[in-house]
Amino acid sequence: MFRILFYTPEIPGNTGNAIRLSAVTGSQLHLVEPLGFNFEDANLRRAGLDYHDLAHVTVHPTLDDAFAALLPARVFAFTSHGETPFAEVAYEPSDVLFFGPESVGLPEHVLADPRVTARLRLPMLPSRRSLNLANSASIAVYEAWRQNGYAGAQL
Repeated sequence: MFRILFYTPEIPGNTGNAIRLSAVTGSQLHLVEPLGFNFEDANLRRAGLDYHDLAHVTVHPTLDDAFAALLPARVFAFTSHGETPFAEVAYEPSDVLFFGPESVGLPEHVLADPRVTARLRLPMLPSRRSLNLANSASIAVYEAWRQNGYAGAQL
Protein backbone atom coordinates (compact mmCIF):
# COMPACT_ATOMS: atom_id res chain seq x y z
CA MET A 1 0.00 0.00 0.00
CA PHE A 2 1.01 3.64 -0.09
CA ARG A 3 3.63 4.96 2.28
CA ILE A 4 3.27 8.36 3.94
CA LEU A 5 6.54 9.97 4.99
CA PHE A 6 6.55 12.89 7.45
CA TYR A 7 9.90 14.65 7.72
CA THR A 8 10.39 16.01 11.27
CA PRO A 9 6.70 16.61 12.11
CA GLU A 10 6.11 19.17 14.84
CA ILE A 11 2.46 19.05 15.89
CA PRO A 12 1.23 15.94 17.70
CA GLY A 13 -2.36 16.27 16.53
CA ASN A 14 -1.32 16.13 12.88
CA THR A 15 0.64 12.95 13.41
CA GLY A 16 -2.23 11.50 15.44
CA ASN A 17 -4.57 12.22 12.54
CA ALA A 18 -2.06 10.63 10.16
CA ILE A 19 -2.02 7.52 12.37
CA ARG A 20 -5.78 7.33 11.96
CA LEU A 21 -5.38 7.90 8.19
CA SER A 22 -2.86 5.08 8.05
CA ALA A 23 -5.18 2.73 9.92
CA VAL A 24 -8.28 3.39 7.81
CA THR A 25 -6.51 3.28 4.43
CA GLY A 26 -3.94 0.55 5.06
CA SER A 27 -1.13 2.99 4.32
CA GLN A 28 2.13 2.93 6.21
CA LEU A 29 3.20 6.02 8.16
CA HIS A 30 6.93 6.73 8.39
CA LEU A 31 8.25 9.53 10.61
CA VAL A 32 11.73 11.06 10.48
CA GLU A 33 13.23 12.36 13.72
CA PRO A 34 13.48 14.69 15.43
CA LEU A 35 9.80 14.72 16.28
CA GLY A 36 8.24 17.78 17.91
CA PHE A 37 6.48 15.54 20.46
CA ASN A 38 6.67 12.12 22.06
CA PHE A 39 4.24 9.26 21.73
CA GLU A 40 2.91 9.88 25.22
CA ASP A 41 1.62 13.31 24.18
CA ALA A 42 -2.10 13.59 25.01
CA ASN A 43 -2.85 15.43 21.74
CA LEU A 44 -1.27 12.64 19.70
CA ARG A 45 -3.20 9.97 21.59
CA ARG A 46 -6.47 11.89 21.35
CA ALA A 47 -6.17 12.43 17.59
CA GLY A 48 -5.20 8.81 16.94
CA LEU A 49 -7.73 7.48 19.47
CA ASP A 50 -7.70 3.71 19.41
CA TYR A 51 -6.17 3.45 15.94
CA HIS A 52 -2.55 3.12 17.09
CA ASP A 53 -2.82 -0.67 17.17
CA LEU A 54 -4.36 -0.74 13.68
CA ALA A 55 -1.76 1.49 12.02
CA HIS A 56 1.67 0.67 10.69
CA VAL A 57 3.94 3.43 12.08
CA THR A 58 7.73 3.44 11.85
CA VAL A 59 10.06 6.09 13.28
CA HIS A 60 13.41 6.59 11.54
CA PRO A 61 16.36 8.44 13.11
CA THR A 62 17.32 10.10 9.81
CA LEU A 63 15.98 10.68 6.32
CA ASP A 64 18.68 8.38 4.96
CA ASP A 65 17.39 5.61 7.25
CA ALA A 66 13.83 6.23 6.03
CA PHE A 67 14.88 6.08 2.39
CA ALA A 68 16.90 2.91 3.05
CA ALA A 69 13.70 1.29 4.35
CA LEU A 70 11.37 2.68 1.66
CA LEU A 71 13.38 2.52 -1.56
CA PRO A 72 13.30 1.49 -4.29
CA ALA A 73 10.10 3.42 -4.87
CA ARG A 74 8.91 6.64 -6.39
CA VAL A 75 9.03 9.50 -3.89
CA PHE A 76 6.61 12.36 -4.39
CA ALA A 77 7.45 15.45 -2.35
CA PHE A 78 4.43 17.63 -1.60
CA THR A 79 5.31 21.31 -1.55
CA SER A 80 3.63 24.62 -2.27
CA HIS A 81 6.52 25.09 -4.73
CA GLY A 82 5.71 21.90 -6.64
CA GLU A 83 5.78 21.90 -10.42
CA THR A 84 3.15 19.19 -10.97
CA PRO A 85 -0.45 19.18 -9.71
CA PHE A 86 -0.89 16.12 -7.48
CA ALA A 87 -3.86 14.73 -9.44
CA GLU A 88 -1.81 14.51 -12.65
CA VAL A 89 0.27 11.65 -11.27
CA ALA A 90 -0.69 8.01 -11.90
CA TYR A 91 0.01 6.60 -8.44
CA GLU A 92 1.28 3.11 -7.75
CA PRO A 93 0.74 1.23 -4.46
CA SER A 94 4.43 1.35 -3.48
CA ASP A 95 4.72 5.14 -3.88
CA VAL A 96 6.02 7.31 -1.05
CA LEU A 97 4.01 10.49 -0.35
CA PHE A 98 6.48 12.83 1.32
CA PHE A 99 5.58 15.84 3.50
CA GLY A 100 7.59 18.36 5.50
CA PRO A 101 7.19 19.90 8.93
CA GLU A 102 4.20 22.12 9.56
CA SER A 103 6.09 25.37 10.10
CA VAL A 104 8.30 25.38 7.01
CA GLY A 105 7.54 22.44 4.72
CA LEU A 106 10.27 20.41 3.11
CA PRO A 107 13.58 22.30 3.05
CA GLU A 108 15.23 22.93 -0.31
CA HIS A 109 18.12 20.52 0.36
CA VAL A 110 15.57 17.74 0.92
CA LEU A 111 13.54 18.69 -2.16
CA ALA A 112 16.76 18.61 -4.21
CA ASP A 113 17.60 15.08 -3.05
CA PRO A 114 18.01 12.88 -6.15
CA ARG A 115 15.82 10.22 -4.49
CA VAL A 116 12.82 12.56 -4.85
CA THR A 117 11.00 11.63 -8.05
CA ALA A 118 8.90 14.78 -8.39
CA ARG A 119 7.63 17.82 -6.51
CA LEU A 120 3.85 17.92 -6.35
CA ARG A 121 1.45 20.64 -5.27
CA LEU A 122 -2.12 20.70 -4.04
CA PRO A 123 -4.24 23.48 -5.57
CA MET A 124 -4.98 26.44 -3.31
CA LEU A 125 -6.25 29.96 -3.67
CA PRO A 126 -3.52 32.56 -4.22
CA SER A 127 -1.86 34.19 -1.22
CA ARG A 128 -2.46 31.18 1.06
CA ARG A 129 0.61 29.68 2.72
CA SER A 130 -0.37 26.02 2.98
CA LEU A 131 -2.87 23.40 4.03
CA ASN A 132 -2.75 21.58 7.33
CA LEU A 133 -0.27 18.68 7.21
CA ALA A 134 -2.76 15.93 8.09
CA ASN A 135 -5.29 17.33 5.62
CA SER A 136 -2.69 17.43 2.85
CA ALA A 137 -1.68 13.84 3.51
CA SER A 138 -5.33 12.75 3.52
CA ILE A 139 -6.03 14.42 0.18
CA ALA A 140 -2.96 12.79 -1.39
CA VAL A 141 -3.57 9.32 0.05
CA TYR A 142 -7.22 9.27 -0.96
CA GLU A 143 -6.41 10.37 -4.52
CA ALA A 144 -3.74 7.69 -4.83
CA TRP A 145 -6.07 5.09 -3.31
CA ARG A 146 -8.97 6.18 -5.58
CA GLN A 147 -6.78 5.76 -8.64
CA ASN A 148 -6.03 2.22 -7.50
CA GLY A 149 -9.67 1.26 -7.04
CA TYR A 150 -9.65 1.63 -3.25
CA ALA A 151 -7.84 -1.71 -3.06
CA GLY A 152 -8.86 -3.64 0.05
CA ALA A 153 -11.62 -1.20 1.01
CA GLN A 154 -15.19 -1.99 1.82
CA LEU A 155 -17.07 0.22 -0.63
